[in-house]
Amino acid sequence: MNRFEGGGSREAKIRYLDGDYQILQPGSFVTCAMTGEAIPVDELRYWSVARQEAYASCAASLEADKRAGILPNQSRA
Repeated sequence: MNRFEGGGSREAKIRYLDGDYQILQPGSFVTCAMTGEAIPVDELRYWSVARQEAYASCAASLEADKRAGILPNQSRA
């Protein structure tokens, strides 16, 4: 799906899969779980399958993993 296939300026509903995603409800963007930034669907590159969250950048994805305590050698408090 690209920005010309409809969906307008509403948020898409997406199921995040390993290496891909499935659009459940068309839209032009998703919201970053860490920053709240709107991410155009055709620019979506980072997400968590386990948490079903999208991220605007690699750094936001890393921060989400830190928050979840799932990084190697990270002690869980």
